[in-house]
Amino acid sequence: MEKKKAGMIAIVGRPNVGKSTLTNALVGEKIAIVTNKPQTTRNRICAVVDRGENQFVFLDTPGLHKARTRLGDYMVNVVRQSTADVDAALLLVEPIPNVGEPEAELIARLEAAKTPTVLVINKIDTVKKEQLLAVIAAYTREHTFAAVLPISAREGEGLEELWGLLEGYLQEGPHLFPAGMVTDQPERQVCAEILREKLLLCLDKEIPHGTAVELTKFSERDDGVIEADAVIYCEKESHKGIIIGKKGAMLKKISTLAREDMERFMGTKVFLQTWVKVKENWRDNLNLIHSFGYRDD
Repeated sequence: MEKKKAGMIAIVGRPNVGKSTLTNALVGEKIAIVTNKPQTTRNRICAVVDRGENQFVFLDTPGLHKARTRLGDYMVNVVRQSTADVDAALLLVEPIPNVGEPEAELIARLEAAKTPTVLVINKIDTVKKEQLLAVIAAYTREHTFAAVLPISAREGEGLEELWGLLEGYLQEGPHLFPAGMVTDQPERQVCAEILREKLLLCLDKEIPHGTAVELTKFSERDDGVIEADAVIYCEKESHKGIIIGKKGAMLKKISTLAREDMERFMGTKVFLQTWVKVKENWRDNLNLIHSFGYRDD
């Protein structure tokens, strides 16, 4: 009889390299929000995958960047904490033959923690295969990686090889999470993140980065419908007008897209009501940062 194995694997990299896309591809369903804007992920997201007797626990982390606000400091701290006490790490990079500052810092941290690290070159569907040799050469000059694997998280290319590699880092012992659990995030938190994703997708420039979402009500009715009341916080009165839009059109669009995704995630109808409020400079207010769910604990 096969023995149970489990392991924690951190997925780290600079913003926008595809960490959340990879997490969702490995889990087989959407648990991390994905946009083409940097710093989409703010919290560490724990994704759980059971494959036979093996349990893989992936830590999807914010992109490592230069922090400009207290929220930025929090996000960078989450990344740094996530590289310690894991069984292995995936350093996710783009197919560019240059090791940037974020990658160099992450390599140094992983070396200091003696964490076995797989270099995962993502987005290989965007370049010619021969261009990857220069990328591999640039990174292997910096660090001796446990393995190097080119993938396309979006296309699913290379993921079977990745599973095979990661199996070698699992430890014999009990599973860390109950069977069937795919994330440690409460459903309420996932739904708040879905709404924030739609803000990022629908709004331009800096505005979506200055938004936070708080679900003030999240309850199930007798008929199985989820009632959700959400407050969207932004930093300026002018931003509030843009989020609401002409005759409420933008807020309606954002809310409709969010509700549809929430219904897919929850597997039931969702009745969503949204409001927009201004909290100036909330990203530099620790109390507000904590109240919006960004906590080190």
